[in-house]
Amino acid sequence: MMATIAPAAANCQSFLAFDYGLKRTGVAVGTRLLGTASPQKSIHAEGKARFAQVAERIREWQPDALVVGVPFHPDGAEHENTLRARRFARQLQGRFGLPVFEVDERYSTTEALASGARDADAASACIILEQFLRSLE
Repeated sequence: MMATIAPAAANCQSFLAFDYGLKRTGVAVGTRLLGTASPQKSIHAEGKARFAQVAERIREWQPDALVVGVPFHPDGAEHENTLRARRFARQLQGRFGLPVFEVDERYSTTEALASGARDADAASACIILEQFLRSLE
C-alpha cells in the first residue's frame, strides 16, 4: 500500500480515483464530505498520453489525494495486473507529488457491468473510490 489510509488521509477532503487498465483507465472524483463518487470520462490512452490526460484531470479537479484500484485474484493472490496497477500508483505519486492510496478492487468491474454502466471503467473507478471513502469513516 502506498500510504497507510487513516493517518495519511486525515487532511484529505477530495479525491481522484483510477481504475487502471492497459488500454483504458476509469476515472472518478469524490469528496469525504459527501462520501460518494461521480464517474468521469475514462482515459483512452497509453504511456505519456495517459499521463497527460491524468495531469489535465488533476488540474481540473485539484484533488488532495489519488486512489488507485489494485486487482487481485479471488483468493487474494497477486497477478500481472496487480503489479501494473501498483507501478501506475508509484508513477502517479512520483509525477504529481500527491498522496496515493491503493484499494483492493476485486469484483469492481463485475459490479459495474452488473449495474448496467455504459462506461464500466468509470463506474468501476466510482466503486473503488466509494469503497475507499467508506474506509475513512
